[in-house]
Amino acid sequence: MTSPSHASDRGGGDGDSVENQSPELRKDPVTNRWVIFSPARAKRPTDFKSKSPQNPNPKPSSCPFCIGREQECAPELFRVPDHDPNWKLRVIENLYPALSRNLETQSTQPETGTSRTIVGFGFHDVVIESPVHSIQLSDIDPVGIGDVLIAYKKRINQIAQHDSINYIQVFKNQGASAGASMSHSHSQMMALPVVPPTVSSRLDGTKDYFEETGKCCLCEAKSKHFVIDESSHFVSVVPFAATYPFEIWIIPKDHSSHFHHLDDVKAVDLGGLLKHMLQKIAKQLNDPPYNYMIHTSPLKVTESQLPYTHWFLQIVPQLSGVGGFEIGTGCYINPVFPEDVAKVMREVSLT
Repeated sequence: MTSPSHASDRGGGDGDSVENQSPELRKDPVTNRWVIFSPARAKRPTDFKSKSPQNPNPKPSSCPFCIGREQECAPELFRVPDHDPNWKLRVIENLYPALSRNLETQSTQPETGTSRTIVGFGFHDVVIESPVHSIQLSDIDPVGIGDVLIAYKKRINQIAQHDSINYIQVFKNQGASAGASMSHSHSQMMALPVVPPTVSSRLDGTKDYFEETGKCCLCEAKSKHFVIDESSHFVSVVPFAATYPFEIWIIPKDHSSHFHHLDDVKAVDLGGLLKHMLQKIAKQLNDPPYNYMIHTSPLKVTESQLPYTHWFLQIVPQLSGVGGFEIGTGCYINPVFPEDVAKVMREVSLT
């Protein structure tokens, strides 16, 4: 995650045209992925705007996520406040789950003679972030966003009681082109009986970095050239080898392997910084659709892995599609250097 010593001197400041910048390949130990930075393929960093901003969010005639329509949803798991008809958020089962929570008794029984098939046991839940249809997550105050984060934590702790579950992915799709099928602000959680390949690759990359340097690469991610902002407990950065244009990571300042160890104070602190970053993205990039993902450690991570596993929240504005080269190689092309993005985002004023 740390940058080469020449990164801040490579050029590409406001006085340089993108045509004069040389392409560069960077490998990030966190994603364990090579990224090609090819600024000649793009405009100046300040010229990036979403071509398909989020559509206005009119309330449809019957949105099941709106307050008063609770009976139209899949079963509720819990709400905040508990048992209150005037709820602030609800956690429910997904009406169309990708995995089945009813298959646990079979979850350790392979269906074939190989280990390449297991029963599709898991959990797929939805967090409805507000009772009001027109409110987006970035409209909610830091305490309210903290409540959403603590709801993730509570549900993770509940799911972790199931021994068959190995990894839990929290994610948010905001906007139709980012994968959201409902316009009412919500996020999702999927609990898997396997550790996904991207997670395994992340563990391999951070382990290699730790063995080479004796340090956690995410603890080392706070180079001044890449930092956008910080709060008491978190820092927002553009990663040194950002896979996507204007990608942002929010990282705990203190070494922490598991998101669900987040306490109430840090949840509000993270809520404030997350709100700030979403507002900056909306202002600078013409309110683009976006995704965010919480990258945490597998539930059964070993004691020896803890020194190099460090959770973070990744925000990806949807500004460009993925083409055949990326699909074929797993190597991405980013048309804007991360340090240029960090400079632009630092300068976005929200006042």
